[in-house]
Amino acid sequence: MNRNQNAPFRADVVGSFLRPKVLKRARQQFIDQQISVEELKLVEDRCIAQLVEQEKKAGLKSATDGEFRRSYWHLDFFGGLLGVEHNVMPQGYLFHGEETRADSARLCGKVRFNPEHPFFEHFRFLEQIVDEDIVPRQTIPAPAQFYAELTRGENEKYIELYYPDKEELFQDISKAYHETIYTFYQLGCRNIQLDDCTWGMLCDKSFWKTMTNGEYDVRELQELYLRLNNETIKDLPDDLVVNSHICRGNYHSTWATSGGYDPVAETLFGRENVNAYYLEFDTERAGGFEPLQYVHENQKVVLGLITSKYADLENQEHVIERIYQAAKYIPLERLYLSPQCGFASTEEGNILTEEEQWRKIALVCEIAEKVWK
Repeated sequence: MNRNQNAPFRADVVGSFLRPKVLKRARQQFIDQQISVEELKLVEDRCIAQLVEQEKKAGLKSATDGEFRRSYWHLDFFGGLLGVEHNVMPQGYLFHGEETRADSARLCGKVRFNPEHPFFEHFRFLEQIVDEDIVPRQTIPAPAQFYAELTRGENEKYIELYYPDKEELFQDISKAYHETIYTFYQLGCRNIQLDDCTWGMLCDKSFWKTMTNGEYDVRELQELYLRLNNETIKDLPDDLVVNSHICRGNYHSTWATSGGYDPVAETLFGRENVNAYYLEFDTERAGGFEPLQYVHENQKVVLGLITSKYADLENQEHVIERIYQAAKYIPLERLYLSPQCGFASTEEGNILTEEEQWRKIALVCEIAEKVWK
């Protein structure tokens, strides 16, 4: 597949979708031991097949499985790596006005690639059901995000147990991730999306101090996050497109971090070796478009100008005006449009209906058609 025929597309999405009621019910029945894992999988398969049809009908050129098999956008993936276990923290993430569930992931051994990672089977199913003209996209949390979770609160003491030398941990994370991504490639994947909240945390001083126990220098963290991500994606096949979604938190229509991209722009936009950035610009919390001047001339930017958090539809003319404002820093031909984040980063989902969700996507498609016709 030609890289120019791969995501991002003019009208795009970040990847997660609201879980249908039938799926939520089946998951609860599984938790309550009323149905088997095989029965749950059948429900998931049906819901994902229906979602892919809806994505195509909406006019999208790439499809995800909506993250329907996950509880969390990131923890389910972490738990599939060897040397990682699920745990519950004393406190969840503190979002604006709400606290998340307190689940987390910590080390229980050396980090290693898992050839039986459950996400491989998930991708196989998606790849089998999409049409030839639709790009199946695999979303996973970024390596930097994994490290941030491992250093969250009391999780950090488990690093000391298995990695007295943190340099070995950095190498193991990149190696395990690299092998995982290459396995997706062997399964037919040509589009990987790295979901990454770490840069948003670094834009918000109060949040990153909380996440890292206040013991890290912000410049050092930028260099480390950049290294983990770049080491992971280097030396991958040329026809594999790797994009990054820079997230600011998305839980039950609440948010975690605020602040413009200015503190991280030179490092993130100037030196991370991805094909495109999916960026949040749906509110004033994200700041202005000026930091986009640091994006490399061969990279693309997906403007997240449509919010996935609320049902109210944005004014088309205002969104178009903002696209042209961004075009002062990046040529219009390298700009794209999407919601600022997914509709359900966790299985709770944002506070809107499935019908309202698809209206948002229809709005994205309508605006993209007007701007890039």
